[in-house]
Amino acid sequence: MLIQQKKEGAKGSFYVAENEKVLAEMTYTMANTDLMIIDHTEVSDELRGKNVGYQLVHTAVEYARTNHIKIMPLCPFARSVFDKKKEEFGDVLRGN
Repeated sequence: MLIQQKKEGAKGSFYVAENEKVLAEMTYTMANTDLMIIDHTEVSDELRGKNVGYQLVHTAVEYARTNHIKIMPLCPFARSVFDKKKEEFGDVLRGN
């Protein structure tokens, strides 16, 4: 599954699209050059149960590691992923 990224100024998203239709998306805002705030995650019914939400968060974590960014997950779904994966994702969690 191809996860793409788009950025427009301080706003951005990681998303999955098929036939030009967005099927899953996690949006974020860059509060500054080294802090990403994840504010929303949405997965279409056709992709539910396929771990796509987790994959979106994982892609954001990898992006954060590569770019030396911390993440503040305000989105309840992203927050739950960080809570479950503290050891794996803790290095990019703001405050750690």
